[in-house]
Amino acid sequence: MALSGYYDSPWPCEDAGPSRLQTPHTSHCLDLQPGMKLACTSKRTQMSTMTVLGASGEVFLLTHSVLRSYLGIATTAQVSRIDPITLETLESSPRLEGGPMWPGGMAVHANGDIIVVYGRYAHKLNRQCKLIASFLLPVNEAYNSFVVLDNGLIVTKNLSDTTPAQLTTLHPDSFRVASSDVMCPEASIARLSAHGNTVYVVGVSRVFRYHWHEASQQLVRDVNWEFHYLENSTQSYGWDMVIDGEHGWFMDNGKHNYFMSMLGAGIHKAANRLIRVSLKDAQSHQSWEISGLPHGCVTNPPLIDLKRRIVVGYDSANRHLRAWKIDASQNGNEYDAELNPLWHHENFGAASHMLLFSNTGEMCVNDYSRFDEQVLVLDIETGQEKARVKTGGLMQGVVFPSAGWHRDFYWCSMDRLSRIYVPSV
Repeated sequence: MALSGYYDSPWPCEDAGPSRLQTPHTSHCLDLQPGMKLACTSKRTQMSTMTVLGASGEVFLLTHSVLRSYLGIATTAQVSRIDPITLETLESSPRLEGGPMWPGGMAVHANGDIIVVYGRYAHKLNRQCKLIASFLLPVNEAYNSFVVLDNGLIVTKNLSDTTPAQLTTLHPDSFRVASSDVMCPEASIARLSAHGNTVYVVGVSRVFRYHWHEASQQLVRDVNWEFHYLENSTQSYGWDMVIDGEHGWFMDNGKHNYFMSMLGAGIHKAANRLIRVSLKDAQSHQSWEISGLPHGCVTNPPLIDLKRRIVVGYDSANRHLRAWKIDASQNGNEYDAELNPLWHHENFGAASHMLLFSNTGEMCVNDYSRFDEQVLVLDIETGQEKARVKTGGLMQGVVFPSAGWHRDFYWCSMDRLSRIYVPSV
């Protein structure tokens, strides 16, 4: 189902939508049958972050520079429209001003424009990659992407583990502020999530949310909904939250020292956790260890299969991937949930955002060993491997895949963009 704030395409933004369900809005799938294999077309890129889909056949790629940041020089981003089959660049934007380096975000707005947030700037482009407008964001820090609300407003924030998060809301047409900025109670590393006209913020120790108040034209904090997920714990901050309509799901121990991969990159001694919080009552919350091993770590969200009621979590630093069935709680609290183990893969190098073809239960995930990234399709109910393919990537992907227009999907792994597809017989 299309989202009213985004262009009507199978994958108009990162994670396919602001609820971060990571599944296309169509019945597209790979439909892998026994004995079928995957093929891969790939090319080297300069720090690819994501692909998104526009009108039929349109694929847009977001990349950014990085070496300049080591010299203390402002970095830039670029949007390219690429051939959906060959990955050849068809047209590109000029270098887009950025500043501080962090992988940004891109989406095709419901009005048809491409929105990019990178570094300290927001940019608006047409679908021929021509720059229409730019906006200098208020905090001199990198901003880590944005969400579009159902009303079309664009909400972004700075990334920091010390500076309080500051929410800036832009109007998509004027590309100027739609309201005064909102100061959050603490810093935030994770990307924003949204459901309807409500913005969810995973801070460095708490989660909280803001509703768009139409009468005052302002984001207003929900003072009755807050969860201190690091209270009485030794883990570090959480990453992006997945909103399933009933619960918010995310993982903690997000502090790491990623360079080429997440392998062994955990900093805090504790095991990382999968965390659930009820959207109706923040006092209803639970956590589960992923592997139980010390120095567990992630840099991304879990995956939720709404159709099958399955959640998939991982410990990238220790190479564990596991799934649970989400069942109703037996403890009498109507807002709690019970997780029952489904499958568990050890020695599995998953770290990226994932992709789920919901109608077939095909889950796309990376498996990385040193200087060798492979991408697999698993059956989400059984964990059974259906096919795998080498991408040629030397770095472990920690960014964003997207669905394609055929029996295919795109995989970004910073140094490489790959189209992974089912070859025709």
